[in-house]
Amino acid sequence: MNRQQIAEHLPGLRRYARVLTGDAWAADDLVQDTLERACRKWLLWRTGTDLRAWLFTLMHNLYLNQRRAPAPLQVVDIDSLAASLQAPAGAGDTALDLERCLQRLPAEQRAVLLLVTVEDMSYADTARVLQVPVGTVMSRLSRARARLRELLDAAPQTAPAQGGMPPALRRLK
Repeated sequence: MNRQQIAEHLPGLRRYARVLTGDAWAADDLVQDTLERACRKWLLWRTGTDLRAWLFTLMHNLYLNQRRAPAPLQVVDIDSLAASLQAPAGAGDTALDLERCLQRLPAEQRAVLLLVTVEDMSYADTARVLQVPVGTVMSRLSRARARLRELLDAAPQTAPAQGGMPPALRRLK
């Protein structure tokens, strides 16, 4: 394994991390943690096997470990912030887009949907990355597509934009 081999997979790792975490900063941290773990565990990767699947497996497992860890609690004195709190913005903020709909999917379904559709992984590779049977991948993918369709169809209609038409939502095929 060399630097060039890993660098080829960075865009895919970043895409996957961004949708898993829903936050650009957290995604960058997840990618960095994945690369650090890959460097520490490089002896576990067998030459001739799929490096991409191995990296995605490392990332997915790190993400699950981070979700399981208790989040540090921050105590905030709400009375001291009361004057600076603002009311929610208008109806434009309630419009659902594809990324928000993806974030509303269960993590297991979202992971399968992203690996198969965005990263163009085969069902077998996706099953290996997520450490589940191929049949589970297919059923999670089916449920994720159906749920995403429901979420996109149920997106609230917002006030018409300047052109008189509500903003369009993007759809996955």
